[in-house]
Amino acid sequence: MTRSRCLSVLTAVLTMVVAFLVAPPAAAAVAFTSTGVNQNGGNCLDVPGSSSTSGTQLRASICDTGVSQSFGFTLVAGTTDTYTISTHAGQCVDVHGASTADNATIIQWTCHNGTNQRWRIVPVTVTGTDKTFHLVSVGSGKCVTPSGGSAASGTGLVQLPCGTANGRVWRLPGFTGGGSGAPTFTNPLSQRGPDPWLTYYDGYYYLATTTWNSTITMRKADTLAGLKTAPDTVIFNLTRPNGAGTMWAPEFHLLDGPNGKRWYFYYTAGREPYDLGTQRIHVLESAGLDPMGPYTFKADLLDPTQDNTWELDPGILQLNGRLYLLGTFYNGSQPMFIRPLSNPWTAGGTRRVLSTPTYSWETVGGAVNEGAAVLQRGGKTFIVYSASHCSTPDYKLGMLTYNGGDPLNSSSWVKSPNPVFQRSNAGGVYGPGHNGFFKSPDGTEDWMVYHANDSAGGGCDMNRSTRAQKFTWNADGTPNFGTPVALGVTLPAPSGE
Repeated sequence: MTRSRCLSVLTAVLTMVVAFLVAPPAAAAVAFTSTGVNQNGGNCLDVPGSSSTSGTQLRASICDTGVSQSFGFTLVAGTTDTYTISTHAGQCVDVHGASTADNATIIQWTCHNGTNQRWRIVPVTVTGTDKTFHLVSVGSGKCVTPSGGSAASGTGLVQLPCGTANGRVWRLPGFTGGGSGAPTFTNPLSQRGPDPWLTYYDGYYYLATTTWNSTITMRKADTLAGLKTAPDTVIFNLTRPNGAGTMWAPEFHLLDGPNGKRWYFYYTAGREPYDLGTQRIHVLESAGLDPMGPYTFKADLLDPTQDNTWELDPGILQLNGRLYLLGTFYNGSQPMFIRPLSNPWTAGGTRRVLSTPTYSWETVGGAVNEGAAVLQRGGKTFIVYSASHCSTPDYKLGMLTYNGGDPLNSSSWVKSPNPVFQRSNAGGVYGPGHNGFFKSPDGTEDWMVYHANDSAGGGCDMNRSTRAQKFTWNADGTPNFGTPVALGVTLPAPSGE
């Protein structure tokens, strides 16, 4: 055998070896037909009486071999885990009225390709079986389940927040892909990550947290799961005597400046060594559109008439064409303030008290309103803030709702009488707070980032970890943050990854 032929044979053999060693990634089936077997009671997804009537509510019923329990799943172009689901009558599985509310009925309806007829098939691990999934409405982010989680045959189907119990999990025995291809992640995203701020921008997630030293760092990854192992890259060193130490509570926002849009990075810092009495809010400006900079120091964001008191936890509100700074200060308790800005780094007036901690759930361990984060949707504006002292497991989130008028007046805001997000003893999540919000890569989902302790004895230190989870919306247009998810639980990644 000639040398060239030997090389040719060797190349062919190596090619075959590589083909066996490097298996192709599991891919979702483009189309398949399947029953859907509910894992709480063993009943099957069913169209009652094999009806062909639009608006018929689907149910979970004793499994049989009839056409009413055979459904066609067709992959939505450009996605890896999103399907339309058709019934035997050629209609589509639909959330009635495109509702985002709990207990909205699941029906069959004329196909129209709306988000309430698109379903994410999200894998759920169930011991002793396979091909088990959540059926998640793209429009609401909620899961198909028998009403009330009932295991009884004949129970109508509704949508409720996703979980692994009470009928939220379905087995699709006809699924023919090696896997759904849906990415997942687990919390925490950063083990030592207090006061997180997370943004998705131009194909990447960016995360900054408190460093409690003279550096500002940021993580970058193209998936949420990737943030867990992404390096903390130093993007700025604090050297100015008025704010050189104890960097904490960072936020960064893409805002209009004199040279077009720029990233403005807001943070709290005081004089070294860790002088809490000198804590003030400061701001950096980016040179371009990269959230990681480079940055230059822009200003100390002091109050023009009350600059002798410490201010913490900067937040940005854009409302009615105006820009405002949110924060907290000390006047015997720790209220939340609002201050107009004439540009992203300059005060346009003195601060005004926006919210004072008065409810009992706002005063555990200390009367505190801090860490304001703005959430806007459908013409509504909310400020979600942290209440009670961070040294307690009862640190939690409260909410203000804008009801019109001058945003500088506290009377223009209505405080929710109860917390909107708080500890979960069952999940081992304590002191959840200091949150932010971000959108999924495809813009269809709303997500929150926050820190929490995994022990009731945790406090205000660097051991608080960064966590993220999706949230939904109530029928009245208010956010529904649900319950903090336990560490280590596998969660579907944001839509569009």
